[in-house]
Amino acid sequence: MLRILSGIKPSGTLHIGNYLGMIRPMAESQERGQLFCFIANLHSLTTLFDGPRMARNSVDALIDMMALGIDPRRSVFWLQSDVPEVAELTWYLNNVTPVGLLERCHAYKAAQAKGIPANHGLFSYPVLMAADILLYQSDVVPVGKDQKQHVEVARDIAEKFNSAYGEVFTLPEPEIAEDIAVIPGVDGQKMSKSYGNTVEIFGEEKAVRKRIMSIVTDPTPVEAPKDPDKSVIYSIYKLFADEGRASAMAERFRAGGYGYGEAKKELFEAVWGYFEPFRRHRKELSDNLDYVNDVRKLGADKAREVASATIKRVREVVGVI
Repeated sequence: MLRILSGIKPSGTLHIGNYLGMIRPMAESQERGQLFCFIANLHSLTTLFDGPRMARNSVDALIDMMALGIDPRRSVFWLQSDVPEVAELTWYLNNVTPVGLLERCHAYKAAQAKGIPANHGLFSYPVLMAADILLYQSDVVPVGKDQKQHVEVARDIAEKFNSAYGEVFTLPEPEIAEDIAVIPGVDGQKMSKSYGNTVEIFGEEKAVRKRIMSIVTDPTPVEAPKDPDKSVIYSIYKLFADEGRASAMAERFRAGGYGYGEAKKELFEAVWGYFEPFRRHRKELSDNLDYVNDVRKLGADKAREVASATIKRVREVVGVI
């Protein structure tokens, strides 16, 4: 069976860009293979130095992902730190990873360009990411175009290890969904927490409404025709409305007499209605943390079955007895 691996950092509140760009495709992948899905809390330690907040974020991420469609009955779903073999494998991989390879990685270069102090964790986190992928002998890793390098680095490291010690690791393939558009934020830029332009998935109704009503628009008067394809409102609306409703909004834009305020109200109703079942499920999970913890433990046990077999083989070939 095709083994698909994906992970997400517990970086706080999820927004609709996270859902459309990564989480929904991740949930849909459960239909075509065995999904190995984890909360990458160890990766967050490179930039988050607040223990209580990290713990809260990790639990919230477990709940959020299940609420948004990750089914632990069909997938292997766990918290990264619950599988200690990943840290051990990272050390073995460190010793076949050229420094130059890490120096060329986008995230490290971007941190340098922004003047962000780069600790060793940030510099070497692609090795931890490679360990995440290789430990479970993953066939496919779905990523965005900007993350393709992560899988390429994992392949490079696997090839170097296999060349030194024999064929131990499966070489993963990146899977890039070409049809996923850039999700615009309320200011028209790419939706991102770093830009402060997101629309939260599980925010309070009043806050979500206010956020959507704050979408930046041009000064075109209500009575004038407007191009829907140049509107942030329509760009987001068509991602949540069915084809008929999306076409109707586009026609109202073109006809004129349709104000941005009215369009924003329709957008809010579409987004709020879309996530209603997910909000209910999240409330159920939040009220039953014992179940969430049971899922976490069961997922870690399943992940460790695979991880233990891989690490046993790695120890043998490197001579750790």
